[in-house]
Amino acid sequence: MVPSLRGGPWVLWDDLATGIAKTSKLGFSAIELFTEGPSAGDEGELGRLLDENGLELGAVGTGAGKVIKGLTLTDPDPGIRAEAKAFISEMIAFGGQFGAPAIIGSMQGSSGDSASRADCLQWLAVALEELGEQAKDAGTLLIYEPLNRYETNLFNRFGDACEFLNGLQTSGVTLLADLFHMNIEEENIAQALRQGSKYVGHVHFADSNRRAVGFGHTPIAPIAEALREIEYRGCVSAEAFDWPDPDTAAQKTIDSFRKFFS
Repeated sequence: MVPSLRGGPWVLWDDLATGIAKTSKLGFSAIELFTEGPSAGDEGELGRLLDENGLELGAVGTGAGKVIKGLTLTDPDPGIRAEAKAFISEMIAFGGQFGAPAIIGSMQGSSGDSASRADCLQWLAVALEELGEQAKDAGTLLIYEPLNRYETNLFNRFGDACEFLNGLQTSGVTLLADLFHMNIEEENIAQALRQGSKYVGHVHFADSNRRAVGFGHTPIAPIAEALREIEYRGCVSAEAFDWPDPDTAAQKTIDSFRKFFS
């Protein structure tokens, strides 16, 4: 729902009512939203549309805080870090109304010349402790996403992110297993999921080229088997390009989901 980011990895675009209706008609059980801030549609519209179409809200993305507002949790400026936490806090409250977690991906930031890795990890830990407790209080979880090396230099591999969470006091933070990022960074995605099963809290379903699953070459069958073995019960959500068009990408996603998870 951010028109200025058209071309990014989101399947359905622009119109909330149309997108939710299509999602339901295709047979999905939940929808994930990427919005400019902590709202979607007119007051009360999102809840009404979800109820009318028999859908849940699977998650809300916080990435607009980075790509639109330029905020990250590891900025060397403490004022910007505070703004980033405030934005994520609002997104947690927004998603929490519907029992949906908020996702921290690009808003984690990166280390660099102006901020060492040690400093960034300390700032990230402080933020996740606070925001994780807020998510628990809202009746949901905060989802932290390891990204590939071209998008962050903090945590790229799932196991390393698990070790980081093991060092936190909060139990309100879990991890997002994004198959596109894992295809770049992991030696064996299925093995990484088994070893990090404690923290698998959300899955992004995309192929090797970030198109809908079935349009690339990631071996999905062993990944699906690993998710069954660890008794994963969360969302498997398409964060994929709308290639060759939104409707085809959505149909391909649900066809692939049924192939591997039915």
